[in-house]
Formats: sequence, C-alpha cells, structure tokens
Amino acid sequence: MVEGRWLHYATQEEIKAGRTTDVYFLRTVEILKAEGRNPHVRAEFVAKSLPGGMSWAVLAGLDEVVGLLDGIPVDVRAMPEGSIFYPYEPVMEISGPYLSFAVLETAILGLICQSSGVATKAARIRRLAGDKTVVSFGARRIHPAVSLAVERAAYIGGCDGVSVVEAAELLGQDPTGTTPHALILIMGDTVDAMLAYDRILPPEIPRIALIDTFQDEKFEAIRVAEALGDRLWGVRLDTPGSRRGNFLRILEEVRWELDLRGFQHVKLIVSGGLDEDEVVRLRHIVDAFGVGTSISGAKTIDFSMDIVEIEGEPIAKRGKMSGAKEVWRCPATGAGRVTRLGDPPPADLCPDGVQPERALKPLLREGTLVAPLPTPSEIRDHVINQLKTWPLE
Repeated sequence: MVEGRWLHYATQEEIKAGRTTDVYFLRTVEILKAEGRNPHVRAEFVAKSLPGGMSWAVLAGLDEVVGLLDGIPVDVRAMPEGSIFYPYEPVMEISGPYLSFAVLETAILGLICQSSGVATKAARIRRLAGDKTVVSFGARRIHPAVSLAVERAAYIGGCDGVSVVEAAELLGQDPTGTTPHALILIMGDTVDAMLAYDRILPPEIPRIALIDTFQDEKFEAIRVAEALGDRLWGVRLDTPGSRRGNFLRILEEVRWELDLRGFQHVKLIVSGGLDEDEVVRLRHIVDAFGVGTSISGAKTIDFSMDIVEIEGEPIAKRGKMSGAKEVWRCPATGAGRVTRLGDPPPADLCPDGVQPERALKPLLREGTLVAPLPTPSEIRDHVINQLKTWPLE
C-alpha cells in the first residue's frame, strides 16, 4: 500500500499528466521529441465489433473526455453523448499536434469503453423492460472509486434510478432502494422490520418490503400487506437463482394471493442476478426490476484510436480506412453511412422528404468546449427517444 493512499485509484491530476498511460506511449513521446517531430494528426475512435454480436451500442463517457482534454490544443468532433451507433462508425475524432495528446490515448479509451458498455447494457434492459421501472443495483460488484461513473452511465443508458447515494446526488435524483436482508435478520421478523421502517422513515419514501429472508415469499407478502395495508407500495423478491426454482411461478403465486385479499395496489419488484432473458420472461407480471451485475459488469465496447491523417495526408495502418470521415444519420430510421469528409450527404439514406444529418458534431476547439454539455437527464431522454423510434434488434 502506498503511504497516504489506501484506495488504489488515480487522481484527476495523475490521469491528465499521463501517469495512467501504457508505457509505450511514453517511449514514443521520448523518441519523437528527440527526433524533433510533432506532426498534426487526425485520429478517430471506432469499434469494429460489439460484444455478443450486438448490432448497436450507446456512446457514453464524453463528459469525462471533455474534462481530460480541457485546455489541450486539440479539436474534437464527436457524436453527442447518448447517441446510438453501429460498428465501423467513427464516434469521435481528435485533431491536433500528436504530442499534445499522445499519452492520453489510454485514458480516453478507458473512459468511453467502460461507460459505453454500461450505458449499452442499460439501454438494452430499458428497451426490453418496456414501461416497467428499471433501477441500477450493481455498485457492490465494482470498485467504489468508479461507482459514480458506472451509475451515471447506467442512468443515461435508460435506468430510472440508481442506488448509490453520491451518484444519485450528482445526477440530481433521489437514490433508490428498499431494505437489506441485514435489517430483517437483526429485527428478527419481516413484519417487525417493515413496521419499524414505516414508523421511522419519512412518508415520501415508498414502503417496499423484502419478502424472501425467512419464509416462503407468498406468505411473507400476505403478512406485510395485512400489517401495512394501503401504506405498502410494493414487495421485493431478491431470491438468488440457486434457490428460486421457477421464479415466474413464485411471482404468479404472490400476485394471486395479494389480489385475492384486495391488495391489487401492491407492486412486484424483482432483483438478484437478472439479465435480458429474465427481464423478457418476467416483464408481463413484474412492475420494477433491480438490475445489478449485468449492468455494472457489462462488457466494454472495444473502441480503438487510429491515426487516419498526418499533416493533411491520408494514412492508416492495415485494416483501417485512411482519411477524414463524416458519419451521416437518418433521423427517421436511424440508418447510418460513413463517407469522406466533404462529400455530400447520401441521397438514398433516408425516405423521401427526410434529410440526413451529420452525426459528428464539434465538441472542442483548441481545447475549449464549443457549447454547454447536456445534463444527464437530457442525455437519458436522447437515448430513450432513439430506442422508441429506431428499428433496433
């Protein structure tokens, strides 16, 4: 352990100074400086493929990229944060003196690769859940130093709420959560724990009972519903996969018994190892999903940064297309096309009467932000609007 630092994390200053870079960039800088070479380059960020064969992903992490590049003499074009993109589409381009940002490539990729992976998984869950509530519950599966970034990505990807207190505050939201098994175990009874919860906590906090600690979920649901009556907002089943058996059948039993006794207002919330398949299987009966590891531990989007132009001349490594590019997007269908920068918009990309739009927008000019960044809520709205209208898988 480094003296004075018990958490293994890098500070903002260390990241911006290039201390989190791969060492070969430091060696490259040393060589280029000794050779007196610092060409103006254009570099683009592209994902050639997406995890699991997905056909689309959501771009996230740009706000941190802006902070990293602030004051550095580069120009940046990028898709707006929250944009849905497809493989082989450049999502961001940096142009400027190579040595001004060479040691930051590792950090830039890390910022957008992880956040985009989390936002993409959240967006997929959001789309599959339909109009049901989705809450991010995955902070306990990741390093706490990055929990704020992960929760932000989950929220802008489409989650309705997050559980981490500080993350929710930064997002301008109230943190979302119910009760842990620890409270019920210490109180010794589910009903006693919920009565204390109801007695002590402010009335604006929903009364949601965790019903799988001691007894069968059906009987615990009946007990807490009879004890709290109209004050009970919902019941949560956090039963792990190893114990739940036929989870759908358990939920059907709980719903039946509650409705039979006049508790139709009590909502069903599920959590515990959920992923896309279970969301689809349970969404017709469940009112809210608490999704943890599958979002916070989402596979990263494998972006790479590649130089495509040096001193205005097209150049690229094997397997890459050289030269500056434009990405066109049809606002009606979500279809995209990559062309050479300066080419006219493709006439056949959109239906008649609809004009293609440039997907890459100016973000930084000489290290200065061109326009104010959108709020997390505005980014989330952008994602959800795309999910509603685009013909995604």
